[in-house]
Amino acid sequence: MANSVFHKASTRGHANHGWLNAHHSFSFANYYDPQRMHFGVLRVLNDDIVAPSMGFGTHPHDNMEIITLPLKGALRHRDNMGNEEVIYENEVQVMSAGTGVTHSEFNANAHDEVNLLQIWLYPKQRNVKPRYAQQSFKPENRINQLLTVVTPLGQEEGEAVGIHQDAWFSLGTLKAGFEKDYHVRLKGNGVYIFVIEGKITVNGHPLSMRDALGIWDIDNLNIQAETDAEILVMDVPMSLN
Repeated sequence: MANSVFHKASTRGHANHGWLNAHHSFSFANYYDPQRMHFGVLRVLNDDIVAPSMGFGTHPHDNMEIITLPLKGALRHRDNMGNEEVIYENEVQVMSAGTGVTHSEFNANAHDEVNLLQIWLYPKQRNVKPRYAQQSFKPENRINQLLTVVTPLGQEEGEAVGIHQDAWFSLGTLKAGFEKDYHVRLKGNGVYIFVIEGKITVNGHPLSMRDALGIWDIDNLNIQAETDAEILVMDVPMSLN
């Protein structure tokens, strides 16, 4: 029998630092909820709005797969591997922290906010060599489609970027009335669906903007767009081992 967990947008952790307005789907920084530590290997899902020219100063990470998706605006990245990039809407950045990296992210615009999702996954292998990848995706390729943008390393599909985990991320721009069955990619994986915009129904469960539903012990699920909607589907291992 399938199991599920519903995270309504209004129940997320919230921190407003002035320069940063952040909502946390899972325990992070000063937000702690023992019932919301992770969904399988999905450890962090932060919905961040960063003020113009502001950002996260240089700081370290290790043994985490970090995925960044700008939803609006652009983000300037710099790290100790020599990468200096700007990440725009319709792009996905991945960074394997592995044995350790230091990096910074700042709003690349002096006048407009940037809104981004930052997602952390526990890696399949610890202490790997740090790596960085970035890829742009044509928005028209996800209209009434679930476009795969992240895959396990060595199993890349199309232009998808790889990570050190048996996880697949897909983005969809769904028109009202569209319906699709989603097939879980790997036995033992669960699916965490995050609604970026609009309203959808998943297996009969209604979801609105910034709501999320995690489902596991299931092979297939049904997604229906009640309005025009933007969604992120994260297919991740449920076991931390």
